[in-house]
Amino acid sequence: MLYPLIFQPIFKERVWGGRNLARLYGKNLPPGGLIGESWEISDRPGDASIIANGPLAGRNLRWLMENRALELLGPAKPQNGRFPLLVKILDAQAKLSLQVHPPAHIAAGLGGEPKTELWYITDAAPGAELFAGLRSGVTRADFERKIRDGSVADCFHRVPVRAGDAMFLPSGRVHAIGAGLVIFEVQQNSDTTYRVFDWNRVGLDGRPRELHVAESLASIDFNDFEPALVGSTFSGEASTKLRPLVQVPLFAVEALQMAAGADRPLKPRAMQIIGCLSGQLSVESGATTIERSAGEFCLVPAGLEATTLRARTAATLLRVEAG
Repeated sequence: MLYPLIFQPIFKERVWGGRNLARLYGKNLPPGGLIGESWEISDRPGDASIIANGPLAGRNLRWLMENRALELLGPAKPQNGRFPLLVKILDAQAKLSLQVHPPAHIAAGLGGEPKTELWYITDAAPGAELFAGLRSGVTRADFERKIRDGSVADCFHRVPVRAGDAMFLPSGRVHAIGAGLVIFEVQQNSDTTYRVFDWNRVGLDGRPRELHVAESLASIDFNDFEPALVGSTFSGEASTKLRPLVQVPLFAVEALQMAAGADRPLKPRAMQIIGCLSGQLSVESGATTIERSAGEFCLVPAGLEATTLRARTAATLLRVEAG
């Protein structure tokens, strides 16, 4: 029988990255590099998360999907035979490229995969912002003209943000992360990104990074104007408050605030991911207890009959459920 699982993070060096994952979450980053992404739960080709606890330690998520998929996922649907979600922490100390992910009805024809995602901001420098959707009134002709003259960033809707804000990004929504942000990202299992503009900078290899203008223009929703941040707030009892963030066919995400000593049963027979935003908590199922602190995750397999969250200190967390 499976048990609550934790995984070794996979670190990705990025030209826009930093070292904040060590400062904020104690991540054991490789020395010297700009680490932009920590892939916390991944079943991508060549990047399958390795189990770090219990009898299955050393095996990976790909092995689980090939050998224990029903017990792991329950009613959740795999994506092309793979684990349906990819969970990351992003450290953006410079702006990311202006980009888009292809919608499902277009992706295959472009040789890519659709990618819908949710961003939850955990750390924000003063004046930090997101780029999301188009400014009101921008047309495709405007967008194409400004790609040519290098001012396409003027077409993007800019949203000032702070810690605790969240933004939903369906495939087809143009976007970028601004500088000075650390973000928990929950996304469809995909790694297809089409860059529209990359601020005229070079990559880690010293060369300009590839742009994908034709693919981007085919993928952008040109009727997607000025989307808002997720507007929900926390509500509930003093011991545990809940904030729904998004519920779409691909996944549902909610944030929970738990007072020290509070406990909460998880939904039975459902594959869930718990990500600790702040404080300390435990995930308890049968004889297994997993301790988690800020920046750490736990995957709860669907085959478990009863699992309880317990706050060791006041804690805030994300609960993710695949569709």
